[in-house]
Amino acid sequence: MPGGGSYLVPFLLVSTLFLLWGFCNGMIDVMDQHFRKALNLTLAQSAWVQFAHYLGYFLMAMPAGWLASKFGYKGGIIAGLLLVSIGGFWFIPATHIATFPAFLLGVCLIASGLTFLETVANPYSTVLGPKQFAATRINLSQSCNGIGWIFGPIAGSMFFYGKDAAGNSTGSETLWIPYAAVGVFVLVLAIIFAFTKLPDVKSEDEFHIDDTNKDVAYAPVAHGGLAVSLIWLNIVVLATAIGMIVSAVVAIPAVGAKLGMTDNQALLYTAGILAAIGSAIFFTQKSKVTNHSIWSHPHFSGATLAQFLYVAAQCGIFAYFISYMTSQIPSVPVSWKSGFFEKWFELHTDGQMGLSDAGAANLASFGFFCFLAGRVIGAGLLKKFAAHKVLCTFCGAAALCSLLVVMKLGWISAAALFLAYFFMSIMFPTIFSLGIHGLGARAKKASSFIVMAIMGGAVIPKFMGHIGDTHGLSRAFIVPLICFCLIGVYALMWSKLSKSDGLVGLSASKSH
Repeated sequence: MPGGGSYLVPFLLVSTLFLLWGFCNGMIDVMDQHFRKALNLTLAQSAWVQFAHYLGYFLMAMPAGWLASKFGYKGGIIAGLLLVSIGGFWFIPATHIATFPAFLLGVCLIASGLTFLETVANPYSTVLGPKQFAATRINLSQSCNGIGWIFGPIAGSMFFYGKDAAGNSTGSETLWIPYAAVGVFVLVLAIIFAFTKLPDVKSEDEFHIDDTNKDVAYAPVAHGGLAVSLIWLNIVVLATAIGMIVSAVVAIPAVGAKLGMTDNQALLYTAGILAAIGSAIFFTQKSKVTNHSIWSHPHFSGATLAQFLYVAAQCGIFAYFISYMTSQIPSVPVSWKSGFFEKWFELHTDGQMGLSDAGAANLASFGFFCFLAGRVIGAGLLKKFAAHKVLCTFCGAAALCSLLVVMKLGWISAAALFLAYFFMSIMFPTIFSLGIHGLGARAKKASSFIVMAIMGGAVIPKFMGHIGDTHGLSRAFIVPLICFCLIGVYALMWSKLSKSDGLVGLSASKSH
């Protein structure tokens, strides 16, 4: 740090934020399965839990970026923590209201607060030290995310799948407990941040976006057709995201009946119309996109697409992991249901012994342990190899794992699903650091758009659910397979898109 100080304390504090949202996100998928059973929902219907979660990211990403730009990283962090606290405490009255929408509101409120934290903490961790360590640093911070994800499903299993003496589920009555605990924790954390000095560090403006020389700042868009194509694809993705929001409204029975359409039709019509309008406006105004705009830099506009696809794949795998483990793996001997593992297994409706929801939720924690291991090992690899090359390799491996799941190979497919957790681990932070590379003070604004792309987690799982309901859950994993392949293409082209050799760590022992 300038003046001979250290970034260690700010880095450690920011890393606690990653642990927080890892824990919250880990409980989401367990809650998803709870409502699926309690309310007899289909796979596609239960995806509304994921939708509510990621809707918060979509709606609050831009306000979070504006707040961080106006009040600095510290202001954005405190605002996010307070909003998470409100969401956590909302689950107390939601338990008494006892309706699906009431719980979804709490999910959305917490996600809105987490949006502030992600928008601020991700770019902040990349600038707390030498730029060559950016990808390594953000992966180390996000390793705390992996720790939170390990304990989230365990807490969810304890409070969402509880049963009374008569064997009836008590999950809806005790669901508020872990969320209220989160509310207390983040209030304490907000006070700590309020009294801690956080340096407002800016990254280097390597692309002269903020150059006062108009000939530089307003030069014609770089990369011509490639940059234009990526911007257009972002418009299509945005139209789809808005279409998904409209479809959520139409999914309300009274609204759908009045309009005479299904939620899927609303999604198709809205997305199609908005994409057509957006495309027409863009192609008539594209000459006004100059170097001054972050969108003119294809390594950034490609990152928003890659992040949309990654979170879509990640969310789909996380959301349907418990259903996959309880329905797709081979039956097990009755003798396995004994001792410590007695609650892990149960007789299914077909008379076969298999994993229970609680057992699968505990296995999800092991999946997140694989995720954490991938983050730690990935951070080490990123110190020695170019970030985009490591990302490309991990994408190829994750795509292969998804293919093995699609092929329905029994225990081999189950093992491949755990390996997918490992290879997904570095994707979010690495895409993030590659996307904001060299954007200087605009990194905060760029960060908000990349976080906004998390909406992919709300859109794609619903498609996976439809495929799973129609063709079987294993076949639904073709969706993350395609996503990983497309992210791999971005990683493969990143050096060309950014005109950079890559982000590589300098030394494993050098201080941040």
